[in-house]
Amino acid sequence: MQVNAGIGIGNGEPGGHQYLTFILADEEYGVEILQVQEIRGWTKTTPIPNAPSYMKGVINLRGSIVPIIDLRERFHLPPLEYGPTTVVIVVRFHDERDADQRDMGIVVDAVSEVYTVDRQTVKAAPKLGGPVGDQFVNGIAMINEKMIILLNVDRLKGAAPLVSNESGTTSKRESQL
Repeated sequence: MQVNAGIGIGNGEPGGHQYLTFILADEEYGVEILQVQEIRGWTKTTPIPNAPSYMKGVINLRGSIVPIIDLRERFHLPPLEYGPTTVVIVVRFHDERDADQRDMGIVVDAVSEVYTVDRQTVKAAPKLGGPVGDQFVNGIAMINEKMIILLNVDRLKGAAPLVSNESGTTSKRESQL
């Protein structure tokens, strides 16, 4: 189904990329669905000493240690108590330093929808700064008269100082902000 200027809802149109959208502080954000590994309800994490406040800890996901970050805290948005709609989206990102792909969980207020977005309809994000810095934004898509901020998951990796390698051990990484 075509919605607006080359943007469809969950229809897999050729030439477009599908995005899973989610809510964070009453705004809608999207990540490429091919990077989404799993959507889980919020569960308690194992805290990591001396980690930044947005690093909620790690979870054991089928034998892999996955760092969990709270995007509200990472983007300096007002805190919100976790509730029944709070979810963790496990995403896979490419680590340019060693060419590995790693998983990271991002805590969001709620999952919204899946949209197919034609890249030609995505507008560049304005260089205004703000809580979600330009370094995390791929662009902005207009869907049904609402703006969806499309995030670059590979750039969010700096938000997770601990990552799991293939052997399941965890190593500390420098933040790339």
